[in-house]
Amino acid sequence: MPTYVMLTNLTAEGVRTLKNNPNRVTEVNKEVEAIGVKVQAQYAVLGPYDFVTIIEAPDNATISRVSVELGARGGVQGMTMAAIPLDEFIERLEGGSGRQGKKKRA
Repeated sequence: MPTYVMLTNLTAEGVRTLKNNPNRVTEVNKEVEAIGVKVQAQYAVLGPYDFVTIIEAPDNATISRVSVELGARGGVQGMTMAAIPLDEFIERLEGGSGRQGKKKRA
């Protein structure tokens, strides 16, 4: 499945919710997994974003649904980016399809 990186910030409402229920983060992860994605890893971070979440989703439409669903709730604002595995990226630069594994070099 394709991998996506989601960067999110808590809104004021999200901060209140998290303060009152710190486990809400894991509850939300279970809710979005019910949409058909897999949360691979999640980090609370310092800096311009509050959370970095690594998600596998079957396609762009599914991850878009997750992004809209989370944004509509009002607790977070975010940005989602497709992530390309490094081996696939290099293979595509070398002219391969990116789906068959590493090329053999002469």
